[in-house]
Amino acid sequence: MKKTEYKWIALSCTSLGAFFSVLSGSTLIIALPNIMKDLHADMITIMWTVMIYMLALTILVPAFGRIADMYGRKKLYVWGFIVFTFGSLLCGFSSSGLQLILFRLVQSIGGALLVANSAPIVADAFSQKELGKAMGINAMVISIASIAGPILGGALVNLGWRNIFFINIPIGIFGALWAGIQLKELDVIPENQKFDWKGTITFTIGMLLLLSALTLGGLQGWLSINIFILFACSVVFIGLFIHFENHTIQPMLDLQLFKTRVLAFAFASTLLNGIARGAVTFLLIFYFQGIKGMDPIIAGIMLSPLAISMMITSPISGLLSDKFGSRQLSSIGLGISALGLLGMMRINANTSLLELCVWMFIIGFGSGMFFSPNSREIMCAVPSDRRGIAAGVRTMMNNAGSVFSIALTMAIVSSSITPDAMQGLFTGTQIGSQGIAIAEFINGLKTAFAISFAISLLAAFISYLRGEQPKKDEVLLFRKDS
Repeated sequence: MKKTEYKWIALSCTSLGAFFSVLSGSTLIIALPNIMKDLHADMITIMWTVMIYMLALTILVPAFGRIADMYGRKKLYVWGFIVFTFGSLLCGFSSSGLQLILFRLVQSIGGALLVANSAPIVADAFSQKELGKAMGINAMVISIASIAGPILGGALVNLGWRNIFFINIPIGIFGALWAGIQLKELDVIPENQKFDWKGTITFTIGMLLLLSALTLGGLQGWLSINIFILFACSVVFIGLFIHFENHTIQPMLDLQLFKTRVLAFAFASTLLNGIARGAVTFLLIFYFQGIKGMDPIIAGIMLSPLAISMMITSPISGLLSDKFGSRQLSSIGLGISALGLLGMMRINANTSLLELCVWMFIIGFGSGMFFSPNSREIMCAVPSDRRGIAAGVRTMMNNAGSVFSIALTMAIVSSSITPDAMQGLFTGTQIGSQGIAIAEFINGLKTAFAISFAISLLAAFISYLRGEQPKKDEVLLFRKDS
């Protein structure tokens, strides 16, 4: 098979994996009310059903990226399909909330294997001149899955919520076979590699404690002694992790990545974008169901302008980044997102749906303009044997930002909503504003969007500070010096 043919085969495999994992998450949100009733689950259980996947991805992807750099991407990617499919089967047969959380953890391991290897596989197959276009197509597929998920979820829930997991099985089997037959290992796998267990263990514990503190802080209060202990312990373990990585010949997470200007600022802007954008859909679901009185399926569909504009922009911005570079496009994209968030600060109980759709479209447009060029730049700034860990750090930064964003939003919004209303809106069992102090809730939304606006502007500034993309010989020098 010629390389020109193979690159599109590789892109089809990674796009299928991206579609697979995103579709599963977006269909789950619609099914939460039915799951809660059928399994007699409480609010905390339902919340962890959603959050365990995001937390596990944030923690596992960097380690899996390092393993992929050591042993090859194809095997791990195929295993990602297998584990995710097996986890979906187990989720479909869950008989309690605790079982569902544990089986979602299995699912997340498969998802982490897919995410950790997706961008590196594409970067191996495409030249730098076409990498932005490929990343854009991948992002477009993710946007399509975001649109299709709520619609498909609504249809499947009517047949029984377990079907949202069972539908993954034929897709997963096909994906595993397609990737197993078609993918190749294009990069030479290095010899005599050792896995950094000390770094991996301290990183896992430190990040788990940190993300748990961020997740629970919005519910228990940031000044709670339990939250303080979690934060303090996370600082200790993350400090140990940094110490180990600086004294290990083959570290799990090469901190040299953060000493390269382009990478450091690209990762920082990814983190800040995650904080700015992570809670937008979360806030709007509350607003559509609680203030506008929409049912969960319609509320999910109303979010489609975000995904549609990303679907349009991502491939175009990726293509443009191949010709003109990523620095300006990424920074302008974040600025456009900030403009949409500024518009969202005008929100009130009577805001028209058309106006909201316009602001959502602008936010998604900017995000699509940021995502593809930024991903391309990260992949181009490292040698091929570091792409796995670079992609892992990018995912970690984005997810960690989203977790913090949701936690911050919970703290802002929860002050204006009774616990029962919060549970009802979160799971879709409440439609309407009962139990909501509407004026305080709207003020909370405005505050949250104002914070997101400010952070998005900061992200645009940080993105521009990255400088120009390093030349090829500078990338190779990075390999030798580190």
